Amino acid sequence: MADSWATSPADEVAKRADGGARPGADLHLDLPRGGGTGVRAALIRALRDAVRTGRLAPGTRLPSSRSLAADLGIARNTVADAYGELVAEGWLTARQGSGTRVARRVVPPEPAPPRTPPAAAVADLRPAYDPRPAYDLRPGSPDVSAFPRSAWLSAARRALTAAPNDAFGYGRPAGRPELRRVLADYLARARGVRAAPERIVVCAGFVQGLALLSRVRARAGHREVAVESYGLDVHWNVMRGAGLRTVPLPVDQHGARTAELDRLTARTVLLTPAHQFPTGVRLVPDRRAAVVDWASRVGGLVLEDDYDGEFRYDRQPVGALQGLAPEHVVYLGTASKSLAPALRLAWMVVPDHLMDDLLAVKATGEWQSGGLDQLTLAEFIDSGAYDRHVRGMRMRYRRRRDQLVAALAERAPEVRITGIAAGLHAVLELPPGTERSVVQGAAWQGLALEGLARYRYREPEQPEGPGEQRDEPGPGEQPDGPGPGLGGQPDALVFAYGAPPDHAFTGALDALCRVLP
Repeated sequence: MADSWATSPADEVAKRADGGARPGADLHLDLPRGGGTGVRAALIRALRDAVRTGRLAPGTRLPSSRSLAADLGIARNTVADAYGELVAEGWLTARQGSGTRVARRVVPPEPAPPRTPPAAAVADLRPAYDPRPAYDLRPGSPDVSAFPRSAWLSAARRALTAAPNDAFGYGRPAGRPELRRVLADYLARARGVRAAPERIVVCAGFVQGLALLSRVRARAGHREVAVESYGLDVHWNVMRGAGLRTVPLPVDQHGARTAELDRLTARTVLLTPAHQFPTGVRLVPDRRAAVVDWASRVGGLVLEDDYDGEFRYDRQPVGALQGLAPEHVVYLGTASKSLAPALRLAWMVVPDHLMDDLLAVKATGEWQSGGLDQLTLAEFIDSGAYDRHVRGMRMRYRRRRDQLVAALAERAPEVRITGIAAGLHAVLELPPGTERSVVQGAAWQGLALEGLARYRYREPEQPEGPGEQRDEPGPGEQPDGPGPGLGGQPDALVFAYGAPPDHAFTGALDALCRVLP
């Protein structure tokens, strides 16, 4: 049963001359009784909705955390955490002496009525398989040995038993409706995404989704795309193959420098805002606001790569950028990091104005996604098994991260580790001029490692850096610290602590410490 509090309309708060809220002003929020993360999540959703619907106008000053906590009968820390989360996502701003206010930004309108996608037969896109050594510490894959085989098999049995006859046909370009419905609920709950089922398109991996979007942008005459100055060459090459020209957007310790989009002619940008790959930094609130404002002002499109958004260790996961501007952001997610790349399942949340063009390209016969696997994933998520698996893997990856930090502190104290707040890898900063020799030395120890230089932006006519292209290390992987674009090109390793199975991790860590300077 929910409690509600009503004393004065919230819109009266926004009309005060100073834009401030009176102490104890009622925000008309309904929350469940009790405490803990459930109340915090409910408070975050309620505040988001109040801003989104315009009940809390841009510039409105919110009550202090102490005041709101007293009004709602919840812990002050719960309110403070909720405010902090919404500041990080760009919904609110917080400055000393000014309090916490609603960000001054136009609230995106509700999406237009969904359109019905056309039916068509499609085919499968299968990227090349990348063989892996015994100790593969390159980013791009989760611990596939931890795939929940029994739970997946149970979900597959239930899905197959209940499957309608049309599930055994060719299917529709947008994907199975069962999966799109479940994904809409999950993404709204877990990532703050505004996702009606009709706006979700299922695809066979992130790279396929990126290729589809690149074709759509090229056909619309948008021939240039901005990309982060550190990232994956396979992504850049996919976009170039669709006829787009890539231009680099510098990255530093605060993420991509989105304010520099104004000096570019590109009207499309590919970003990893929750966890930049490979540096691992989070896009700070001011830069999130800047890219949303840029897209709204110039009619631009942001391609949001949310490859490992569930795996954050220092706080609740940062909400998706798409929630701030759903008509200017395409959200791309994948099961490759949370479950396994072999599933070949990813999804896009697409602005309504792009749906017809996107589905027309996807219906050309090259883009099939397996219908039965889609039904299985829908059942796996709907049953709660997906949430349980992600929670368990988050704990497992955090333990490995802690092992890595402890081992370096003891055995290689001169090596600075960054990018550890989230994701499945970290960045190990090395003395200048040592990156190549350390990578080569690691190979003698049976380790496959990548240096940071491998991911530095280069024009297509320049030779590729060492290392193999990866199928879908894709919806990004990331850390928290060093900096492409920091002025100079630091020597560093990108160490994927999430990839080895548990039984191999200690040995891999020992081998790593032996080759570090």
